[in-house]
Amino acid sequence: MLRPAAPIVALFVVVALARSGEIPLAERRSSYEHMSAETKAMQDGDTDNPGMLWVLDGEARWRVKAGKAAVACAGCHADAESSMKGVAARYPAFDPERRTAVDLAGRINICRVERQQAPELARESKDLLALAALIARQSRGLPIRSDDERLKPFIEAGRTIFETRRGQLDLACAHCHNDNWGKKLAGITLPQGHPTGYPLYRLEWQMLGSLQRRL
Repeated sequence: MLRPAAPIVALFVVVALARSGEIPLAERRSSYEHMSAETKAMQDGDTDNPGMLWVLDGEARWRVKAGKAAVACAGCHADAESSMKGVAARYPAFDPERRTAVDLAGRINICRVERQQAPELARESKDLLALAALIARQSRGLPIRSDDERLKPFIEAGRTIFETRRGQLDLACAHCHNDNWGKKLAGITLPQGHPTGYPLYRLEWQMLGSLQRRL
């Protein structure tokens, strides 16, 4: 699993405070620890990480004027390296106007519609993933914030989903990612549920993808 720009965004249930049944903070581990030496080397080097192709594409898209307003992202935000530093680490964030939580991709589309007067970019589209990867890269190494009280209902809703059994196997997300992490399943080491590096490049996909795709 390659993360061209991490951390990016956390699943609500993961960023909540530790409680019974959750992995204690001192025991939380990145999936990076389960990678082979070859995969780690591919992720660590920007020149070797295929996810960087989307970041480079995002840099180009950042400067392209779009929509009826004929405005580029750079037209409002200037250089992404400085203006977007720490931005992705704040998402998902509560949007007061919409009275709901919005993820990074959602915020990009809000800007497209309201500022550029352009149609939304489709989820998992090349352009949306590229812009998200570019913005997320500027938060690499920064802690993810989850201290907005308005997010609590969404965190609890995510927790319920994470802990609820479903499907033919009658399993919850927590059964693998909280209770049995580090163990093998079909030859694959089960990771903890820390989706903090999305969008990211997965070897099985051979492309960049969002957290929603992984879920």
